[in-house]
Amino acid sequence: MVIDTGGAVREQSLRGLSLRVTHLDALPNGRLVVQGHSVAGERNAQIYGTDGRPRRSFAMGSAVQYLMADRRHHVWSAYSDEGVYSNPISAAGLVRWDSGGNRQWGYMPPKGVQHIDTVYAFNVCDGVAWANYYPTFPLLEVRANGETRLRRTPVVAPRGMAVHGEQITMLGGGREPDRLHHCRMTEDEALVVEEARLALPNGTPLKRYARPVGRGRHLYLRGASPRQWYVLADQAASSATVGPRPTARTQP
Repeated sequence: MVIDTGGAVREQSLRGLSLRVTHLDALPNGRLVVQGHSVAGERNAQIYGTDGRPRRSFAMGSAVQYLMADRRHHVWSAYSDEGVYSNPISAAGLVRWDSGGNRQWGYMPPKGVQHIDTVYAFNVCDGVAWANYYPTFPLLEVRANGETRLRRTPVVAPRGMAVHGEQITMLGGGREPDRLHHCRMTEDEALVVEEARLALPNGTPLKRYARPVGRGRHLYLRGASPRQWYVLADQAASSATVGPRPTARTQP
C-alpha cells in the first residue's frame, strides 16, 4: 500500500493477505479494514494492525457496495441486491460492525417501509451513516446507538451525498449525473432549496466519474484520471465546482 497523510507519503506492506481486495478503509490508531473475494470460504474481511499484520478475519457477507469506517471505531457495510437476496449477513442491506469485526447492528425497516434492495448513495461521519436506497429511495439516517430516521426526498437514485448539519447535497439522480440538489432537512423530508450543475475548476462539466465517497460535509470524486481526486463541500450554489482543495469554490 501507498499511504498519503497530509503530504507525507509512505509504503505499508500487508502480510498474510488472503483476499482479492475490493474495499479498504482506515480505522483509528493506524489500523485497516480490508474486504474482498476470498478463496478460504466466507471469511472475506480482515482487520490489520499498524505493523501490517492481520489481527482477525471474519465474514462480512457478499455484494458489498460500500465499506466505510469512522473515527469512533465503527465500520459500516452497505450492500446491493445480489447479496441482500442470497446472503444472511447482507440481507439487512446496511450493517454496523465494531473495529474488531464484530457485528453490532443491522437495519430493519419500520412497518410499512420497504427493505433495502440496493444502497445507491452512502455517507459516513462520526457515529452516523446516511443511505439512499432502492426501490423507494428514502433518506435513511442511522445513529451508532441504533436510532434511525427516514425522510422523503424528491431525488431518485442519487450517486453521492454530502451532509452538514441540517443541510444535505445530493449528486446525480435520474439521468442527470452532474446535477446537484442542495436540500434542507426537516423532521420527515428533505426539501430542495437550490440546484446546480457540477463542473471542474476550469468550467468543464463533470458528467463521468467513479463512485463518489461521502464523508460528512465532503464528497470525494475521481474523474477520468485514476491519480486525481476532487473534493466538493456541502454548500448552496447556483453553479458549483470541485477542486483538489479541501473545499469547493462557488461561481456566481
